[in-house]
Amino acid sequence: MPVEAASGGRAAALTALMYVFRDGLPLSASLELACGGLSGPRERRLARELAYGVMRWWPRLAAALAELLDHPLKRKDLDIEVLILLGLYQLLYTRIPPHAAVAETVAMTRSLRKSWASGLANATLRRFDRERQTLLARIEGIDAARFAHPDWLIGELRDAWPGEWKDILVAANARPPMTLRVNARRGTRGNYMEALGTAGVGATSAPFTDFGVILDEPVDVDSLPGFRDGLVSVQDAAAQLAAPLLSLEPGHRVLDACAAPGGKTAHILETGADLSEVVALDASPERVARLKQTLERLSLKCRVVHADATQTEDWWDGKPFDRILLDTPCTATGIIRRQPDIKFRRSPKDLSRLKKIQSELLESLWPLLARGGLLLYATCSVLPQENRQRVAEFLSSRTDVEIQPIDSAWGRPDDFGRQILTGEHGMDGFYYALLAKR
Repeated sequence: MPVEAASGGRAAALTALMYVFRDGLPLSASLELACGGLSGPRERRLARELAYGVMRWWPRLAAALAELLDHPLKRKDLDIEVLILLGLYQLLYTRIPPHAAVAETVAMTRSLRKSWASGLANATLRRFDRERQTLLARIEGIDAARFAHPDWLIGELRDAWPGEWKDILVAANARPPMTLRVNARRGTRGNYMEALGTAGVGATSAPFTDFGVILDEPVDVDSLPGFRDGLVSVQDAAAQLAAPLLSLEPGHRVLDACAAPGGKTAHILETGADLSEVVALDASPERVARLKQTLERLSLKCRVVHADATQTEDWWDGKPFDRILLDTPCTATGIIRRQPDIKFRRSPKDLSRLKKIQSELLESLWPLLARGGLLLYATCSVLPQENRQRVAEFLSSRTDVEIQPIDSAWGRPDDFGRQILTGEHGMDGFYYALLAKR
């Protein structure tokens, strides 16, 4: 429930975090709900900073809190626990004066109508501020606290990438750059960078893409030249690699099978000249709505379908596709730096569940691909179970599939595709494999 009696960025951050910790909602959606009543951009920025900060460092903050409390708080007092985590984050990772961080946290216990917690919050935060070096040294031996990731994920990364797992974890805790994709139908990257310079926004060209721009500092999208008019979109450079890999040609019929929120669909439409048809499909009505909003802002059109991609009899017209983009649901372990709530909302059970979905999607969509056509298998994961192992399993079950090599300088090759680890070349963690139909 929202913190009805409180206001401002801290209260909005607490409300958003409760939506995540209690209800399992994504952090981005939780912030949209929580920040609706805020009056200005300053409070919204504070809410975002605090909410994302707590989720980014949650395993470390939780370990510190466990050291500070004599007994764990009861489930019914989850709001007090999250509130103290907010206070710890301010003390540890922000420039907010300690006295202000403590005072504001204590004041919010009364807004929650739990005045009994005022003394607990005050004593806990003040003790941490006095003994922080000793407390932090004590939890440094706990992997989850040291690397600010859950144990199961640390184990998966250590097994998969024995030489790189620590670097992946460090990169996943870093603040990501804000990267843009210039609309190729509306101008060039060079022209847009000139417009950014005129607007006083510093930027550099993103590697391995002709359309990417990396901002020196994140800005509100409304301050970007031409954003509302569709000149540019926000999209990581790794995600911008998908459309060029499809080798689009005039007359191609293209399917984006898990299309929402629409960034890759839009890139296909922006760069694919004279395509016969683009079908953008997604199973979630809310995500389909976001997809339509994306296309409307960019003045792009295609056939948008709300359906389960595996239930092809419900939506496929029998005409084969020359190109299929399967940006499959995954653990999203490659984009934790952008969605730190993944650390809390994912579990080993999700990995097993998603592997099944990935296999079902491959098996269902492959018959829709024309002979000689290409299917691009993509994930924003760094776990091989969802990437090279999933492709290997699919190849072993069919005789009409062959791997199309991806000859590029980005990422690292395996037997089937290329893997970008989080932070490599400044990009999110992504996997691509290009499958050709004989």
